Amino acid sequence: MSLLAPDRYVASVDRIDLDDLWRRGTRAILLDRDNTLVPRDRTTAPASVAAWLDAARDRGFKLYMVSNNWHRDQVERSARELGLGAICFACKPLPFALTRALKHLGVPKGEAVMVGDQLYTDVWAGNFAGISTILVRPQTTVDLWYTQIFRIFERRALRHVPCEE
Repeated sequence: MSLLAPDRYVASVDRIDLDDLWRRGTRAILLDRDNTLVPRDRTTAPASVAAWLDAARDRGFKLYMVSNNWHRDQVERSARELGLGAICFACKPLPFALTRALKHLGVPKGEAVMVGDQLYTDVWAGNFAGISTILVRPQTTVDLWYTQIFRIFERRALRHVPCEE
């Protein structure tokens, strides 16, 4: 695929097949927070997401949250509740926070995947870092004003990309 497109597009985080990732050699999963793990209009992750993260840990995956959210308290609270290490104010699509997370986990980029709900931040950061990417649909339509603008262009860019339900 293109450097600017996701490797896969999936309906939600909990629909990502962990066995398939493991078979492909993935050992670390980097995850965005807002509208990927935690809906933008809530403060906690849905039970289905928490259960998926538990299943990933049980399978042996190393997990890390990499968020552009600059509210450190929100990111750290979510990370604590979900049992994740975290980086806030990651400045995605710059790849540096992803590289830092992988260094912390001790996993090479070829064994990692970046999962997020935004093409122009999460996916591009993963692609720029040389990491496999999975785009998920946002959990809610509630977004920051500028993200709503990006969503218009994102929908156009993704119109021919099939979403795995």
